[in-house]
Amino acid sequence: MNASSGQTPLERLLAAPLSVGLLTLASASLLAGAWYFQLVLGLLPCKLCLEQRWPHYIALVLGLVALAASLAGHASRLRPVLALLTLIFAVSALMGAYHAGVEWRWFAGPSDCGGAAPAAAGSMQDFMRQLQTTRVVSCTEAAWRFLGLSLAGWNAIISLGLAGFAALAVTRRPS
Repeated sequence: MNASSGQTPLERLLAAPLSVGLLTLASASLLAGAWYFQLVLGLLPCKLCLEQRWPHYIALVLGLVALAASLAGHASRLRPVLALLTLIFAVSALMGAYHAGVEWRWFAGPSDCGGAAPAAAGSMQDFMRQLQTTRVVSCTEAAWRFLGLSLAGWNAIISLGLAGFAALAVTRRPS
């Protein structure tokens, strides 16, 4: 069935090529937002923040490869990609929920969650200068909140929604 023969807008969105494209765009947008908060607003990420980006990097690359394959005539291979994207976004949601729980002190965070180590110092003076300027980023402190949720909390909610969307798309009967 095509758009002119009565397909609903949701059915069109769930079509494999479009859904993979939307999920890829969503990951790209979340990554762009994370980099914006870091580079433009100066909110340095902690270890857990950086780890939460990995599922989106993977989804972005996987989505781009799948879309390229689709354009090359391999659209039938998009359903397994959607299944994998479902899993990737579910993992991202769990990672975000864990980090938000650490921020709310519901869970203990990793013992090494204090930011990246400074570069090796050439001299004792360089080392002392680094100690004065190094900013340690704790996983337990939310740098920013909107409607009571931190970036980790928003990542959990958005990733859960993306996992649900990908699951709907993978279970949709091809038309």
